[in-house]
Amino acid sequence: MFNFHFTYNGFTGDSIERFIPPTAGGNIEILYAKPNGPPGHGPRISPLFFVHGGMGGAWVWQEYLQNLSARGIPCYTISMRDHGNSWHPSYLRIVYGTKKRMLANDVVAGIRWAQEREGGNERVLVGHCSGGGLSQFILSEQEVKVKGLALVAAVPGSGSVRVYWNWWCLDPWFTLRMILHGWHPNSPLSHPALTRRVFFSEQPSDAYVESFQKRVSPYESFLWPLGMSYPFTNPQKLLQQITGSEAGQKVLVLWDGPDKIMTLPVMERLAAFYREAYHRLVGKKKLDVGDSEIKAIAGEGDQDTAGRGVRLCIVPGAGHHLQNDVQWEAGAQKLLEFCEQL
Repeated sequence: MFNFHFTYNGFTGDSIERFIPPTAGGNIEILYAKPNGPPGHGPRISPLFFVHGGMGGAWVWQEYLQNLSARGIPCYTISMRDHGNSWHPSYLRIVYGTKKRMLANDVVAGIRWAQEREGGNERVLVGHCSGGGLSQFILSEQEVKVKGLALVAAVPGSGSVRVYWNWWCLDPWFTLRMILHGWHPNSPLSHPALTRRVFFSEQPSDAYVESFQKRVSPYESFLWPLGMSYPFTNPQKLLQQITGSEAGQKVLVLWDGPDKIMTLPVMERLAAFYREAYHRLVGKKKLDVGDSEIKAIAGEGDQDTAGRGVRLCIVPGAGHHLQNDVQWEAGAQKLLEFCEQL
C-alpha cells in the first residue's frame, strides 16, 4: 500500500490512498477515500464500493470519491485487470480470452478485501455501464451481500443487445472503422470526437475530453460485453442479496439524459425488470416488506420515481459518463439520497 496525491478536474486527492492487494489472477488497484469531513451522514451510511465500466478504471470515480467522502462516507473503487494500475495481461489474452466471469472475480475479490478492512460491514455497490452489468451478475450468482445496489447508466441484466444497436446507429461508420482498425476493441473510441459523441454531453471542453481519452485502457475484452448481450441475471436472486431496510428501496437506476446508448427506454425497462421481480418476491412472502406503489419523488429534473424496491432517477443534460460530465454533482446527490433511505 502507498499513498498518492493527484490533481484531477480541479480536485486534489490528499485523502485518497491507493492499495494494490493480490488476487488469484494478479494484483489489482483499489482506491480508498477516507471520510475527511464532518460525520454528517457517515455513521448511518454504509461504505460505498464503485465499479467502473469498459475502457475505464478506478480513476473515473474520483469526483464522486471526493464529494461523498467529504460527507463522512468511506468510499472504495476498483480497477479490474487491464484497467488503471492493476495488472495488465497481453493484448490477445484480454481481447479474446477474458470473460465476464474473470472480471467478476476481480470485483468480488475487491469487495471482500474492502469488507474485511471495514470490519465486515456490508457496502452499497455502485456499478457504471458494463461494471453495472458485472455488479448484477455477481449478486445474481449470490457471491456477496450488499446494503444496496446503484446502477449508473448500467447494462441491463436482461441483456444489452439494444444498447449496442444504439451505439451502432449512433456511429454509421462503426463497422467500416472496426475493419480498417483490424478489429481493435478501442476503434469505437479512437478519436476524442467519438468519445464525446458516445460518453459526454456537449458541455465539457475539448481539452477535458482529450485528457479523458488519454486515460482509457489501451484495449478491452470483447467477451465481457458479448457475455452480457442476452439475459445474464436472475432478478429475484439478486434482490435477495440486498439487505437494505424494510422501508427503503433496494436498487437505484441512475440515468443520464440524454444518454445516446443507454437510452431512457432501456433504463425504464431495467427498473421494471427489478420492480416486477420485487413484486413477485413480496407475493411469495420471500421479502418481509410492503409492495409499495410507484410514485414520483422530489429530485432535480422532476422525473424521479420510487416504488416496488427500485428508484429511477434522472440527471438532466448529462452524457453516458455522468460521473465525469459537468452535471456530476447532481448524480452524486441522487446517489447520496438513495443511500440515506436504505
